[in-house]
Amino acid sequence: MSTFKIYGNTVLKGEITPQGAKNEALQVLCAVLLTKEEVTISNIPDIRDVNKLIELLKSLGVYIKKTDKGKYTFKADNIDLDYLKSDTFRNDGAALRGSIMILGPLLARFGQVCMPKPGGDKIGRRRLDTHFIGLKKLGAEFNYDFKENFYSLSTKELTGT
Repeated sequence: MSTFKIYGNTVLKGEITPQGAKNEALQVLCAVLLTKEEVTISNIPDIRDVNKLIELLKSLGVYIKKTDKGKYTFKADNIDLDYLKSDTFRNDGAALRGSIMILGPLLARFGQVCMPKPGGDKIGRRRLDTHFIGLKKLGAEFNYDFKENFYSLSTKELTGT
């Protein structure tokens, strides 16, 4: 990243476009799973975790096209829920803590979802139970397979609370 140094009594002018924020980008990217319609998202940061999630979405069956720097179109009309039970997803999903964000949209749209315990960086405490508690309060049934380190949620209908 470039540095700007400003030395007193200087008028500033010009434009910058700040890079998108990783955590917000992960949430917005997962939201494409809510619809079959094409979705265009701009200002997506070109960073490892975001790129991993984009690849994970592609493996899940989302059609993805990069249209410009930081700009993509997504079409989630052919989701492969069986991919969630595959060894490939077990490795890819566990390698990205942000993969937890796919749970809500897939549960809302398909009524079921499963995933391995996510990994990612080890900086500080990163709680997952807040996601599960929130989904349970909306009406999801939660299960965890301790032997397989695998979460699953299902619902007939989610209801706001």
